[in-house]
Amino acid sequence: MINSERTVAVADALGCIISYNVEKGYVKASAGDKIIHLEKQTVMPGLIDCHVHLETSIGPDDFVNQFKFNPQDIAFLSIGYADSTLMAGFTTVRDLGGSGVNISLRNAINKGLVPGPRVFTAGVALGSTGGHGDPTNGLRSDLMGNPGPVDGVVNGVDDCIRAVRIRYKQGSDVIKIMSTGGVLSLEKDGLGAQLTDDEIKAIVTTAKDYGLRVACHAHGPEGIKRAIRNGVNSIEHGTFMDDECIALFKQYGTYYVPTVIAGKSVSDSAKMPGFFPPVIAGKALMVGPKIQNTFAKAYKAGVKIAFGTDAGVYAHGKNWMEFVYMTEAGMPILEAIRAATVSASDLIGISDKVGTIEAGKFADIIAVDGDPQTDAHVMGKVSFVMKGGVVYKQR
Repeated sequence: MINSERTVAVADALGCIISYNVEKGYVKASAGDKIIHLEKQTVMPGLIDCHVHLETSIGPDDFVNQFKFNPQDIAFLSIGYADSTLMAGFTTVRDLGGSGVNISLRNAINKGLVPGPRVFTAGVALGSTGGHGDPTNGLRSDLMGNPGPVDGVVNGVDDCIRAVRIRYKQGSDVIKIMSTGGVLSLEKDGLGAQLTDDEIKAIVTTAKDYGLRVACHAHGPEGIKRAIRNGVNSIEHGTFMDDECIALFKQYGTYYVPTVIAGKSVSDSAKMPGFFPPVIAGKALMVGPKIQNTFAKAYKAGVKIAFGTDAGVYAHGKNWMEFVYMTEAGMPILEAIRAATVSASDLIGISDKVGTIEAGKFADIIAVDGDPQTDAHVMGKVSFVMKGGVVYKQR
């Protein structure tokens, strides 16, 4: 039963079709229907996070754990992270890189073996030798070896084509690339461009051939520009985008996925002695505090925005805090919710299935206690979660 002016306002803003009767407040149920009373809550479509990492949760032991954890250990931990995400009202996520266990996690969720959000995963992300995607950064020389496309490390057009085909073979739903350095890897620079135009074009063209979209991690402006010009579907983080970047976003219709909470989280962690190695701490303190202002600039300029948080860089289940940071930066809460429903489903390519509540789509429905239009923190008070018509949480 839906009987709330708040719900109707949210529905109108998102373009949802929620059946209700103006006089009675609800539509009479058919024989055999189960009535769920949500009249004191605000109802909306299941939320979508376009940037998560369900295999990990950041901590000071991350570097050591790569030598201690087997894939089975990662898998068991990921089950808990997936459950926390679903209980927070996120019924769909895009997992943008891990060891490949994320593909098995997706499969287990789809089979109903474990609870979790609907997962669209990149499997192993792609980057250049020594760049943000190189898993051997910071290792002893005899342990570095020469990782290649199977490991997500590409150099040259041929490597890029092969890597995309390997991801397709392994079952990835989306391709994730790194066109610049990053914060949480043991490389000295988080800004410089790390893939050439030809490499990015080869990845995007091959991905398109196989029906896959491309998400691009990028902090520095040159890497952002190369990625947009060569046809990626989204830029993740985009910390140091300039006016030319913004113009390209609008010209090409590329989505921006801000991950403001990730920036705040890593900068906070970097202030804790010993939490990060010095090279990571320095980058975190430089990059982290800037993302919220970048988001504000991009939003005001009219760049298309899809909700994404980089969950795993902070504790899973706190994805909702991104709504608070988005509204602090000037985006009205209903637009932020739209970014996490309508826009996010469009970016992933599943707007015919999720993103709004209407006949013919998956029954992904959540409810929160209170009115998010008066306090964005209400998005953290999820009291009801239905995914695909199955109730996973009910107060």
